[in-house]
Amino acid sequence: MRAVTGTPPRFSDDFCARLRDAFLAARYDADGVLGALGPPAHSALGRGEPEPAFRASRDAGTLGTLVRLFLLGGAESRAETAAALGSVPLDDAVATGLLRADGERFRAGLDVRPHGDEDTSWWIVSDLDSDVLGEPVPVEHVLGVGHASLSLVRATSRRPVGSVLDLGTGNGVQALHAGRHAASVTATDVSERALALADTTFRLNEVEVELRRGEWFAPVARRRFDQIVCNPPFVVGPARVDYVYRDSGLAGDDASALVIRQLPGFLTPGGVGQLLASWLHIRGQDWADRVSGWLPGGTDAWVVQRDVADPGLYVGTWLRDAGIDPRSPEGRAKSAAWLDWFAANEVEGIGFGFVTLRRTDATPTVVCEDLRQAFDDPLGEESAAWLDRVDWLRSPGTDLLGTTFTVPSSVLLERIDAPAEEGWASSALRLHRTDGPGWTHELDELAAALLAGCRGALPLGDLLELLAFAHGEPVEELTATALPMVRELVRHGMLLPSGADRR
Repeated sequence: MRAVTGTPPRFSDDFCARLRDAFLAARYDADGVLGALGPPAHSALGRGEPEPAFRASRDAGTLGTLVRLFLLGGAESRAETAAALGSVPLDDAVATGLLRADGERFRAGLDVRPHGDEDTSWWIVSDLDSDVLGEPVPVEHVLGVGHASLSLVRATSRRPVGSVLDLGTGNGVQALHAGRHAASVTATDVSERALALADTTFRLNEVEVELRRGEWFAPVARRRFDQIVCNPPFVVGPARVDYVYRDSGLAGDDASALVIRQLPGFLTPGGVGQLLASWLHIRGQDWADRVSGWLPGGTDAWVVQRDVADPGLYVGTWLRDAGIDPRSPEGRAKSAAWLDWFAANEVEGIGFGFVTLRRTDATPTVVCEDLRQAFDDPLGEESAAWLDRVDWLRSPGTDLLGTTFTVPSSVLLERIDAPAEEGWASSALRLHRTDGPGWTHELDELAAALLAGCRGALPLGDLLELLAFAHGEPVEELTATALPMVRELVRHGMLLPSGADRR
């Protein structure tokens, strides 16, 4: 099957309504598909193992037909396809590109799959991936909902806002989620094909989104938004565009740098931007210095590095993502050019993660940190709470020494003991937050004793005086050592002002 290129025909409102009715009648939604396939087959499908889903779909009627068509790349008979699509004429389905005739059978021409959150199910329209096509995807390929998209969905704050900009909307998944908590949503993309498919996604789901075409922030010049989300073409390497969805045409990590530099200027005061980004680890440079150097003034920033890949692994991963075998002549040639570029620029690794930005009139807080440990909690709530804690720490009315603190119940103290001459001796103390990102902090005995007293009864200053007296330490020195630790623990949600101090 050859990939469809160019701008797809626009689905009419009537066509979208008929298709929506067919999907609803068959229960082709997130819960319906899971119920029909069952958790084992559904999980196998997520791993790229379709056979259990094929088997489970056989007894699922019209829902099974839709699953085989749009999720499994199957070929279905005219009768089965017509029954599954209800009042949608098959000729119209082929004319729009939704289906492709394959002899006497029909296959999907587009990927249309359910996607949902806790309360809502949508349908996302995108191009077929290389596994279904049986060949590399074309340059203007519109990606489906992948791991990066889902990561950004989970890392985005969902507090109510007036306006959201989805920069580089692709298939529109970020804009759909934004519509749950924003009064208005604007979505942009440089790709005409992406905007056409996103428009179909929005109308199929009866969601109002303003669409604008253009590069980067040009389509929304002189406008401001309460929140901006962005999954940019962040793949790093030579300045080229093999695939629009991932390549910016800018060299190295310049695409991430451009977004981070320009995004705060399009935020309202106090507005928040959240994006995925990549950055180079260059020999002799600190990655945190590199990324923080991109920030404009007046910007709070929380940069979370979730992974670092070596150049060889990175290149192989992205080649396979596009359907190119790294062992093929084409794959080897592309690998060689890519790795030559990394070597010439002294690239030792490629970092990837989430960036939260906020426009502020206060002295900015900028934190870059590694969070490569495994955790399952989404970062969206945590990013919003992190900004709240930053606000509290720098508020003119905040007096750390006069504040009573509590250690949340989700924070545990781990003690590691090693064999000693007289039994066991503590070799390490570690504070561990069991929810959120799972932060850990190494402590000494004095710090552990201080936190043991943080039960909402005595102010921090009084606790430090008692601790200094008990251990024969100068209170001024103990205080000077403790305050930076306290600020860090507050930022990480491991030490919180007690209820009386959070009004």
